[in-house]
Amino acid sequence: MSIYDLTGRRALVTGGAQGLGESYARALSASGAKVAIADLQERGAEVAADLGAGHHFAKLDVTDDASWQTAIESTVGALGGLDIIVNNAGVEITSLITDIDPTDARTMLDVNVLGTVLGLKHGLRAMRPGGPAEGGGTIINVASVAATIAFPGISVYSATKSAIDRLTRVAAMESGKLGYGVRVNCIFPGLVPNQMGAGLANDVSELGLFENPEAAVAAVIDLTPSGRLAEEKDITDALLFLASDQSRFVNGAALQVDGGMGM
Repeated sequence: MSIYDLTGRRALVTGGAQGLGESYARALSASGAKVAIADLQERGAEVAADLGAGHHFAKLDVTDDASWQTAIESTVGALGGLDIIVNNAGVEITSLITDIDPTDARTMLDVNVLGTVLGLKHGLRAMRPGGPAEGGGTIINVASVAATIAFPGISVYSATKSAIDRLTRVAAMESGKLGYGVRVNCIFPGLVPNQMGAGLANDVSELGLFENPEAAVAAVIDLTPSGRLAEEKDITDALLFLASDQSRFVNGAALQVDGGMGM
């Protein structure tokens, strides 16, 4: 049982078919929220079904404006409203700066930055007065500890996650000044030993930056005062806090959930 009661809230999680996105969706559901899994992967429908009655799958390409419009409309219709958006969908392609492929760079910019921009656009339009889910709410953007440290091999990914921090602050100010009633915050997760984390460790070692994946992980832990990698619950608890009324006066903030790595 979560200490954060989200009963009656309606949430949309991008990239919710796997990884941390799926963990966010399950944590929101366990706290009482109805959740829409928004993803290109059809597995999102399985996750939504597994969450139980009242949850929803919305097929979403986060880089496409029209796809966002359709996903928001279907979510509001299926859940009866929308109070929480988690802009989680992201992609990381490892490369040395001297070897960056422009196509890979554009992919990360499109998914990580444009995807968040469009999530903010359509989320604010939906939840502001006069929108289809009017009544305000909260938007949580998922950045990364990569935005705060200089870790080799992830330059473009780090840049995109830094952009999310800036987007969050401006969106929070616009929402406040225009009376939208929507809080906008972001979280900076530390490295989690899931599929994406394991892939990153393997990729940076293959670039010759570390002797092996284990050495790459050890290097991350060495940067972390808490002395360990993050667990998914460390990250989901932070997200639930930002989604809850307990964070009602937290706005435009970047919450680092990285064991102190980026301090």
